Order: sequence, then C-alpha cells, then structure tokens
Amino acid sequence: MTNFRDIEKMKNIVLILITLALTVSACGDEKSVSVLVAEGDLVAVRAKKKELSDQQKSLDRDIALLDSVINSKEGNKNLPLVTTVQAKLQEFDHFIELQGAVSTKQNVLIYPEASGILLSVKVSEGQKVSKGQLLATIDDGGMRNQLLQMKTQLELSKTTFERQKRLWDQKIGTEIQYLQAKSNYESQDNAVKQMEGQLRKFSIRAPFAGVIDDVIKEQGTVVVPGGPGSEVFRIINLSNMYLEVSVPETYISTIVVGKEVKINFPVLNQTYKSVVRQTGNYINPNNRSFNVEIAVPNTDGRIKPNMTAKVLINDYTNAEAILIPQSIISENAEGEQYAFVVSKMDTDNTAVANKSVISTGKTQGDFVEVLSGLKPGASLIKEGARSVKDGQQVKILTK
Repeated sequence: MTNFRDIEKMKNIVLILITLALTVSACGDEKSVSVLVAEGDLVAVRAKKKELSDQQKSLDRDIALLDSVINSKEGNKNLPLVTTVQAKLQEFDHFIELQGAVSTKQNVLIYPEASGILLSVKVSEGQKVSKGQLLATIDDGGMRNQLLQMKTQLELSKTTFERQKRLWDQKIGTEIQYLQAKSNYESQDNAVKQMEGQLRKFSIRAPFAGVIDDVIKEQGTVVVPGGPGSEVFRIINLSNMYLEVSVPETYISTIVVGKEVKINFPVLNQTYKSVVRQTGNYINPNNRSFNVEIAVPNTDGRIKPNMTAKVLINDYTNAEAILIPQSIISENAEGEQYAFVVSKMDTDNTAVANKSVISTGKTQGDFVEVLSGLKPGASLIKEGARSVKDGQQVKILTK
C-alpha cells in the first residue's frame, strides 16, 4: 500500500516531468509559433492556441487529481480555506451616469415697452414678486392727464347717447341723431381704451411669480424699448427648474418619460430623486445624442440655474436577477467567464469546488448580473476563489 511519502514523491516526479515536457515543448515550438505569428495565418494561430489551451487544461486536471490524493491522505489538514456567498434572486436596477446642467424656462430679462425717464423702482434684488406685480414706472409725458380729459369726454358722450337712445325708443327725434350719438360714444370709448393700453406700457410689471435676480437700471435713468443694453430687470422662477442632459442615442429606446432618476449636486452635497419628464425627438449629428429634461425639486431654493449635477438615469430593470460580486468572477484563456460553485457541505465543512462557466449582463457598482450558468440558491466561493482549482476539495469557513 502506498503511503503519503510515496504519493508526495509521485507528485514531485509528475511535476518535474510536466515541467520538463513544457520546457521541451516550448523550446520545440518557439520557432513554429514565431513562424505562425510572422505568417499571420489566422486559422493556424487559432489551432495552435486551442492546442496549448487543451494542454493547460489537461495539466490542471492532473494537478487537481494529485492534490485530491494528497488531501485525502493528509486528512483534509491542508485544504484551501474559503468563504461562500449565495446566489439569490433580487430586483436589479441599472443606471447610466451622465452630466447635466440646471435650467429654467422662467429666467428672463425684462425690457421697457415705452421710452422715458425711470421715475421709480419698486423692488430690490433678491425680492420675491408675484405675477403682475408693479416693478417700476416710466414718465408718461402727460399722457395720464390726457386720459383724464378723454374719460370726461367719454362720460359726456355716453350721457348724450343714452338720452338720444331713450328719445329714439319713444319715436322722438331722427334716426341720424341717434346714430351720430352712438358713433360718437363708441369712438370716444375706443380712444380711451387705446390710451389706457398706451399708458400700461409705462408700467413695468412681473410676467410671472419669481425672484428679482438683478436690478439693471436705476431710478432716473432714461430707458428705451428694444435691443441689448435696454434691460431693466432679470427675474427668475426657482420653483420650476429642470436638468437638461445629453443622452447617447443608443439609449433612445430604454430611457423614456417616467424613468427613475437620481440627481447629485456635488457643491450642495445633496441627492434628489426625480423622473424623466420629457425626451427629445432630435438626434444631434455632432455628438449622436438626444436631449432629456428632468424635473428638479427645489423646495428650499438652494438649486440655481446653470448648476452642474451628476445624473443617474434608470435604463434597465430586472425584477428577478441573479447578482454576484464582480470580484469572484475569473476568465480563462478562451475568454470565458466562470465562478466556482461548491457542492453540498459535509459535516466537517468540506465541499468540492466546481467551475461553472457563466454569461454576464449589466454591471452596477460591485455587482454584476448573471444571465446564464448559475441557478438561484447556488453557493459560490467568495474569498479564496483565486487559489481554487476545478474539482478541488475546499474547507468552508462559517461565521
């Protein structure tokens, strides 16, 4: 009967023979491999790679067999120590990370509608205003007095018309007198309305509720309607903010209205939750992207226009996904990914590690989605996975 020393000697001899075989093979094949590389024959190169890969697998099996014999003779004293993690079904949400800038559609410069001296400025910078609130007045050049005279004339024409109408209803007077009184009254009424419309242009009012961000013109300044330099105020509404994000066109079918979004503002050290409220229908030919609008909750008013944010948009969800740590996944010479699955643990916490080839999907943080190759509930080697061989006995550490 062979004893442990005989097995150990046998292992050493096999290892020496394997090393010599590899050395001889390498020396013999060095030229042929070099020639294959130089010739560029893809079929021959792939065949050579497969041959070397098969040799490596065969050697791994022989070494694993020797290790199992040694371990059985040593009474499992030198088994690799590993920890395990269970593959569980869980909901998986994948997010893509992008950059966005805060915008608001209510960030406007207010221009005067009439020329004149700025008589009064009713608000100051940082003041909250309501829609229609009076912000400033412009000298109207006496138009208000003209309006008072016109209203007096309107009252007279109205009285004349009403009296003429009563007489006409009683068949007293001529029709031409009635029509002249009516025409005079209506003409005067239209003139008053036009004058009131002109006078309103000498009052600058808030177009919407918001905050006065800048008072550009001071009291006593001559203002004129029109182009650059004639602005009087800047008003911003901080309650209707949104993020504008450029998204690569590859996500046009997965990022739609209603998708969950996580927004982080580094300068505020604050994270908010929101949803996609609008997606663009135009692909920018310069960067192959489309625009997405994301509503930004700004109840405390800390978020300002043009702030930058890190945006995480949900593009994929799997309600029953198998997630495993990326650190336990290895890759063989053929590019296949694999993890070690342990068999049912014995009473002494020993088990056999078997290599399981897997295919993976999307990655989020330290975890990756497994699409095939694993079943829910499988026990995977976590710590110690890099030192384990296929078919090797291991000892599982339990908490």
